[in-house]
Amino acid sequence: MSSLAGISEELAEIDGQISDIFRALSNGFQKLEKIKDTSRQSRQLEELTGKMRECKRLIKEFDREVKDLEIRNDPETNKMLNEKKQSMIKELNSYVALKKQYATNLENKRIDLFDAPADDVGEENVLLASSMTNQQLMDNGNRMMDETDQVIERSKKVVQDTVNVGTETAAALKSQTEQMSRIVNELDSIHFSIKKASQLVKEIGRQVATDRCIMALLFILVIGVIAVIIVKLVNPNNKDIRGVPGLAPPALTRKLLWHPN
Repeated sequence: MSSLAGISEELAEIDGQISDIFRALSNGFQKLEKIKDTSRQSRQLEELTGKMRECKRLIKEFDREVKDLEIRNDPETNKMLNEKKQSMIKELNSYVALKKQYATNLENKRIDLFDAPADDVGEENVLLASSMTNQQLMDNGNRMMDETDQVIERSKKVVQDTVNVGTETAAALKSQTEQMSRIVNELDSIHFSIKKASQLVKEIGRQVATDRCIMALLFILVIGVIAVIIVKLVNPNNKDIRGVPGLAPPALTRKLLWHPN
């Protein structure tokens, strides 16, 4: 490819693409030998045929490019390019022949698998029909028609059962959908109730806290009043303690004007 690159970049690129296709064809036919299934062999052959068509197109492009460059190239270069083209064509023809061989073998396998049994069955049916009387043929035809009718009836029954199952399934899905809708609505109601209850609990908590503060203040006030009363009763002459509102002052000690001797 390096020598072709010195002549033309396009020739070198086409040569590289053709070489890649030849490697893919070689690997593809090696893989085809290991495949036993006829359908897979057929797909593999179709894929290889497509690669060979692409290779043929590239060889034609290579030939056109060689002819375009033939005027400015020297005779030795033209000879080398023509030999390169001929070797490409020869290698492609070898793969084409190999593909035809595999296609023929594959076709023979298909004939062995399908055509021979079909001929045997056809001959057997002809022998059976030739050995029957007209009445037997009619009876056999009627029996086959009855069997066909039974098969049709069974098919109808299966279809009807399928339709019934589908209808029941649709009804069940509709019922479940409605139930889910009710559950969602109930969940919304429960969420709203929980939210209102939380607000009420907070309000009650604030009221209880306020009541407790008031009760504590009242208790302190009552304790203070009781303490003052106790102090007044114990020490009535104490001037530092004011009189408790509503509480009568202590009685003064009366002095007698006349003291008996």
